[in-house]
Amino acid sequence: MLDAIWGFFIIGGILTAAALGRMDMVTAAVLSGGKSAVELAITMAGVVAMWSGILKIAEKGGMIDLLSEKLTPAMDFLFPSVPRHHKARQYIAANFAANFLGLGWAATPAGLMAMKELQKLNREKECATGAMCMFLTINMSSLQLVTVNILAYRTEYGSAAPAEIVGVGIAATFITTLVGIVAAKIMDRAG
Repeated sequence: MLDAIWGFFIIGGILTAAALGRMDMVTAAVLSGGKSAVELAITMAGVVAMWSGILKIAEKGGMIDLLSEKLTPAMDFLFPSVPRHHKARQYIAANFAANFLGLGWAATPAGLMAMKELQKLNREKECATGAMCMFLTINMSSLQLVTVNILAYRTEYGSAAPAEIVGVGIAATFITTLVGIVAAKIMDRAG
């Protein structure tokens, strides 16, 4: 429905430009937007490649296992039904680390593997467990210390102070994560 509405506005705008003899503006906007999209995609591909590589090095070097161990008290609180040395905890830790650094796209593979491992623990395959809901809630709230993707966007578009949003980003994601955890715990106890 929303796509149809947007399509109506786009076609309406093009027809209006044609009726007013301003197709040059439509063409310029399309070319400019396309150029910006390609430049941003190339910039983000470099950022994604670098941070995905760093995460892979951290995994191969045992840092993800170490992080998983250091997060044991938090993991015990957040995921009491997941055994301590289960593979799901390692993937959850890797996902949290990537999200914490603001690398949501680098967190995706670890998040998918975490859900796959959590599903193996699920006795009722058609219904998500409390651990799955908690993981999804925290993952979606995306607690971040450094919002790398936003910094990259702001740098790409010429911001004079791309890092000025870091404090606000930390506060916002901390609050959303805290609210999400409380809501997921309440729902888990109620359900």
